[in-house]
Amino acid sequence: MDKNARREAIRDFKEKKTVAGVYAVRCAPSGDVWVAGAPNVEPQQTRHWFGLRTGGHLNRAMQSAWNAHGGEAAFSFEVLERLDDEDLTPLGRADLIKARERHWLAALGARKAVG
Repeated sequence: MDKNARREAIRDFKEKKTVAGVYAVRCAPSGDVWVAGAPNVEPQQTRHWFGLRTGGHLNRAMQSAWNAHGGEAAFSFEVLERLDDEDLTPLGRADLIKARERHWLAALGARKAVG
């Protein structure tokens, strides 16, 4: 890759819009649901699946369910809500993510996926 192409790729990456939201990780055999909010929901499935596949996920209950039920085939990832937060400050965005996460935790009777 030449210098100009590299610079263009870096610029495109920096300008890429992120989508804040709330997502769920579900284990079909056990019925367990874990919910979390994130300032960028797009890479979250990859993040969780990597931790689970390598056996080092921070959520021990999720890791146990993954191990007990055969891994990826038993799990699904779902974006529950995408947040329109363009007019918010970073603090306002964080507060909105937390509020919507609490809503979905209660609505689904879920546990926190992270934290």
